[in-house]
Amino acid sequence: MARRLRHPRQRSARVTDVGVIMGSDSDWPVLEAAGTALDEFGVSYEVGVYSAHRTPQRMLDYARTAAERGIKVIIAGAGGAAHLPGMVASATVLPVIGVPVPLKYLDGMDSLLSIVQMPAGVPVATVSVGGARNAGLLAVRILAAQDPALREKMAAFQADLEQLVLDKDAKLRARVQS
Repeated sequence: MARRLRHPRQRSARVTDVGVIMGSDSDWPVLEAAGTALDEFGVSYEVGVYSAHRTPQRMLDYARTAAERGIKVIIAGAGGAAHLPGMVASATVLPVIGVPVPLKYLDGMDSLLSIVQMPAGVPVATVSVGGARNAGLLAVRILAAQDPALREKMAAFQADLEQLVLDKDAKLRARVQS
């Protein structure tokens, strides 16, 4: 299970790099993959539920204070109308990565379209429906732009992915040629 470092309003000696927020606690099974990816790279993060519709002021307060609290990237997951990523992006200077959460109806297409169709001037980087792992990896890449050690970890991760594909290719070729 992903670690929960601290509540956003608490101060701690450790600066949290990424905020992983969602519109409902029922979104956590999807967003947890972002936390897992961040854990793999040793990137600190906090999690929380901030509903754009049920707790709008709390959501805006989170977005407006994230940078001063040391957050560098926000991953925001939402299903249905999925206004959380865009509303957060409108209230912060930080990069926001939107994760469309699939729900029972429409398979997350409603969420995807809501998050990806942002007006000019309010960008939200959007990953695939349910693509929280890629959101975590994108957050790592954003942080790695200013962190050489993290950049080295990402390069090693990419080399491992390449080797994985080469190994699968060799295995498949050997099976087919037998």
